[in-house]
This record gives sequence, structure tokens and C-alpha cells, in this order.
Amino acid sequence: MRASYVAKRLLQTIPTLFAVLLLTFLLVRLLPGDPASAILGDRATPEIVERTNRQLGLDRPLPVQFGIFLQRLAQGDLGESISLKVPVLRLIGERLPVTLFLTAYAAVLGALLAIPLAVLAAVHRNRWIDNLIRAVFQVGLSLPVFYIALQLLTLLGARLHWFPIGGYGDTFGEHLYHLFLPAFTLAFNLAAVLMRTLRNSVIEVLTAEYVEFARAKGLRGRVVMTRHVLRNAMISTVTLLGMNIGALIGGAVITETVFAIPGVGRLMVDAIFGRDYPVIQGLTMTFAVLVSLVFLITDLLHARLDPRIEHS
Repeated sequence: MRASYVAKRLLQTIPTLFAVLLLTFLLVRLLPGDPASAILGDRATPEIVERTNRQLGLDRPLPVQFGIFLQRLAQGDLGESISLKVPVLRLIGERLPVTLFLTAYAAVLGALLAIPLAVLAAVHRNRWIDNLIRAVFQVGLSLPVFYIALQLLTLLGARLHWFPIGGYGDTFGEHLYHLFLPAFTLAFNLAAVLMRTLRNSVIEVLTAEYVEFARAKGLRGRVVMTRHVLRNAMISTVTLLGMNIGALIGGAVITETVFAIPGVGRLMVDAIFGRDYPVIQGLTMTFAVLVSLVFLITDLLHARLDPRIEHS
């Protein structure tokens, strides 16, 4: 893979990240209320609020505040949480591994669900098993994530006690156990999207001439499926998976809140309610970098599967 292709993709992310920074900086200041009022609560008076905002530097013009934010960002400083009085970078460092683990867990579960069932549905096209698989996954497309999360939490957690209803655990095994329900919640919706796309791609590739030629050469069905069918059918699915992993990171905001998981998604919700501008800006920047990184990896994998993309 050419270094120029990778460099081109990296350069394309810079304007996106700057736009995210600017929009986030402006939008959080359009939220009703202000950090001083959120901190002081019932004790807030106009004089105290004004003094607190002055101490926080929020009385300065917006261009000056944005300039200070960029200057600190260039030095690797995301500021200090207004409500928690802790460096934002430290908060993100403590919470981000939880969200990354949950996202990776959900992506793996989604792929493990979608790929074999998509192939099974494509091979038995328009038969009862194909219709059953598509009908079940249609539920994943129809129901919102928070509703699935609440139903799984109520049934498998609160009633049957098969899984914990919150927390993260201490060891790797406990992480897998505690995060299974939230990961499956995200994976079910992801698998529904991937399965439909991959099924259609497999059906299309199965009728291609090179697949018929491979069969005519006497290759076993498993070899034809893995080397010829899946390799080509996965091209569009890899792109879709990358796009939806970005959505998984955003979906963690809701899932972590429902399952009481100490990740950056739950931290974002608390920061929004508390009007904690530095935390909101730092987390949004983190989300933007993660999504951009996922898209970059997706482009590289896409180019790996189809070398013609590098020259397009």
C-alpha cells in the first residue's frame, strides 16, 4: 500500500477535526444555562454567577476563549473539569478504555452474528431459513437501541439474574461478563445492518463468472466460498462495518447510561447536564478522533481488498 495514499487520508481528517472543534465550542455555549448556575444550584445569585464566570474565563469574547482553547490543545491540555476539578485528559484516560472495550466487544459480536447467518441466508435464498433470519434481524432494525437495552436489562438482568445490571468488573473475564448485555444490545442492531448487506453481496457474487469457473476447476465448496465469494462480498461490508463502528461509539452514550457503565458515554451525559464545557469539548474531540481513525482503517482495509481504490 502506497505511503502517499495513507498520507492523503490523514490530511483529509484535519479539516474535519477542526470543524468538529469549532462547532462543539459554539454549540455547548448555546445550551440553556451556564456552568456557574449548574454548580451553584439554589445558591446562584446574579452577582455570584457573574463572579464565577469571570473566574472561569467565560466572560471573555468567544474568539478569545476559542483561541485559548486551541493554544492549550496544541500543548496537549484539554483543560480542567469545572464540576469535578480534575484534568479532562485524566478523566478521559480513566473512562476511555471502558468505552473502547465495549465498542470492540460489540463489533466482534456483531460480526460473529452477521457473517455466518448472512452466508446461510444467501445459500438458502428465499427458503424458510432465509425468511426466518431476515425476519429476526428486522426486529433489530425496527427497535431503538435504548428499548432493546431496557428489555434485556429487565429480563436477563433483573428477573433471571443471568447477567449483572451494571458495573464493569476488574479482570478481563469479568469485563466480558459485565459488558455482555450492553455489547449484545449494540451488536444486535449492527448485525442486522451487516447481515442484509452481506447477504445481498454474497447472492450477487455467487452468480459471477469467476465463481462458476472456480467450481468448474473442481475446487471444494468451502474454498470457493472463502477465497472467491466472501473476499469479494466483504468489500462493501467492511465499509459499512467501519461506518457503524463510528455509530457504536456514539451509541455508547445511551447504552452506558442505561447499564451504569463508567465509560466516556456516561461521562458525556453527566457533563452535558452539568454544563461542563471543557469535558464536553474534550470528549467530542476524542469521539471525532476515534471515528476518523476508524474511517481511516476502513479505507485502508478497503484498499487492501480492492487495490483499484488506491488509484481512484
